[in-house]
Amino acid sequence: MTAVQTDPVVSTPYGAVRGRYEDGVAVFRGIPYAAPPFGPHRFRPPVPPEPWDGVREAADFGPTPPKPPYSEAFAQYLSDPVVPGDDCLNLNVWTPEPGPAARLPVMVWLHGGALTRGSSGVPVYDGRPFARDGVVLVSVNYRLGVEGYGYFPDAPANPGLRDQLAALEWVHTSIEAFGGDPGRITLFGQSAGAISIGALLAAPQAQSLVRRAILQSGPPEAAERDKVRRMVRRMANRLRIPATAAAFADVDRELLLRTQADVGRLSSPVVGGPAFGIVVDGDIVPQDPLEALTEGDAASGVDLMTGWTRDEYRLWLVPGGLLERVDRLGAVALAGAMARCHVGADVPRGYRALHPEAGTAEIVGQMVTDHLLRGPLHRLADARPGSSYVYEFAWPSTLPDLGACHALELGFVFDTGDVPESRKLAGEGAPQELADEMHRAWVRFAVEGDPGWQTWDDSHPVRIFGDGETRTALGPRDPELALWTTAAPPEAMPTSALADGAPPPRGTEMRSVVRRLRLPGAVRRH
Repeated sequence: MTAVQTDPVVSTPYGAVRGRYEDGVAVFRGIPYAAPPFGPHRFRPPVPPEPWDGVREAADFGPTPPKPPYSEAFAQYLSDPVVPGDDCLNLNVWTPEPGPAARLPVMVWLHGGALTRGSSGVPVYDGRPFARDGVVLVSVNYRLGVEGYGYFPDAPANPGLRDQLAALEWVHTSIEAFGGDPGRITLFGQSAGAISIGALLAAPQAQSLVRRAILQSGPPEAAERDKVRRMVRRMANRLRIPATAAAFADVDRELLLRTQADVGRLSSPVVGGPAFGIVVDGDIVPQDPLEALTEGDAASGVDLMTGWTRDEYRLWLVPGGLLERVDRLGAVALAGAMARCHVGADVPRGYRALHPEAGTAEIVGQMVTDHLLRGPLHRLADARPGSSYVYEFAWPSTLPDLGACHALELGFVFDTGDVPESRKLAGEGAPQELADEMHRAWVRFAVEGDPGWQTWDDSHPVRIFGDGETRTALGPRDPELALWTTAAPPEAMPTSALADGAPPPRGTEMRSVVRRLRLPGAVRRH
């Protein structure tokens, strides 16, 4: 007769928590790492939670931070569950062996969602497969949108990033009791989560907290403060209040979310525009994170893995029919992309030569993806003094037109391709053997610091997943990325030199493209 496992109980610095055993894995959900960020704590850095007496139940996911829903066009591909409640600064732990003797490697997951959406409760992020393979998996909720990344004259910047740092400090202090080794923490995230990791790696306060890091489809970067400030001002104008944290704190949360969604409707990775982002604040972000990591000695001892999907841009353009609209705009879209990327006609002309059969949308999408993502990640890998590994995910979704789009790799990394939320993006028939390969590589990197392929060097080795047999290719993106190093700036290009006869890009080009595209909501990096 098999013995019944009793529910696991673990002590944290603030009180004991009781989890559940699920498929042999101890799972603890909704553990608070900071106090509710409302009332006197709204728009302020996180503070420790109030200790509790007795044993706190940790069976269910905790509340999610305030966020607007995805638009209908994106909701058919992306899931974003909502759990109501104020105590939204919480995290979850999956562990195969709770207790201080285990000393297992730890992976801490930061979700994507353009810093405005997402949560740790998305079923794709279930941590049981990692725990099954000997890793303690932690996933984190953090403040989003204007609550987490609004820029105000009367409040510290980057409260959402400060939440992530507080969660990381909690993990470093508390994870041993759950079976983890605080000296072997791998921080990994996708899109906005990866961008956050770049900032945390460069933050002075986090230098001793991370051993390894994985940046999926998101480079270290800082947003222009004026772009974030414009988002806040536009919201303030709609609400008819001052653009201050004190005034925003008095606004009903649902009204604030509706206003944020409406103002952010025209933001897009392809066309730019005002958006929330991490800003240089002189404290947790003392300088641009990419500069700190490539030109300074920040995180010099951290092993790094970075990568992207082959068709990132298709998640930005396929929902709502934007792919076809960009193709119809033709020369106007190309001129807008040149303005967006601050390049002249040599760049789109070079892409045309490399991809003669591609339509305008593909040229624009790959240009913007290389400018925003692949180029900075190449630069990061080139500059790192330690071990760096680079991958490309190339398996195309079975759904129409998505290709190997942004966020598609997540079900493979987590080995959760069987959940309906993964199939919303991948379609039916995702190959389990590819999930086995990718999940194994992520686990191996966390355990050994080596995912199983050649470290980055002058030959630019990139591991290709999902394009036939998994292999390491040497510099598959280099011909396109090399265009950026030789391109003349747009103001230096005569009109006659522009691709397809497009006029020279000016400040009005992107506004014109935005108007003509009629962008749906949430066209942002996932």
